[in-house]
Amino acid sequence: MKGFVGDIEDLAEENTDFRRVVYTGKELQLVLMSIEPGGEIGEEVHGDGDQFFRVEEGEGEVLIDGNRSKIGSDDAILIPAGARHNVVNTGKKPLKLYTIYGPPEHRDGTVHRTKADADSSEEHFDGKTTE
Repeated sequence: MKGFVGDIEDLAEENTDFRRVVYTGKELQLVLMSIEPGGEIGEEVHGDGDQFFRVEEGEGEVLIDGNRSKIGSDDAILIPAGARHNVVNTGKKPLKLYTIYGPPEHRDGTVHRTKADADSSEEHFDGKTTE
């Protein structure tokens, strides 16, 4: 087993894809995200797992079960299972972040270049891991 080792800050800051799955383990998944100005992840609920976000660049807001908070570089966000949430870019530059799903949410290797690509995709984690 090799796991994942990398400079997550550089990877997140250099990423230009809306969603890019970097590593998928049995219980966790690492995903890079870049949200364009005025864009958002889209309101969602993950009933079976928690989610962690770390903002590397940009500014925005997160909505968790009706509670709105401003976010920016170096902020961490924890979303408990079952919470309705959204992340919105309120800045003038792309919002660069990474997220860790527990358990995985997307198929390993998934790349959605834009939110429209993500919205039109029906993919979900299929049980296959990176290794």
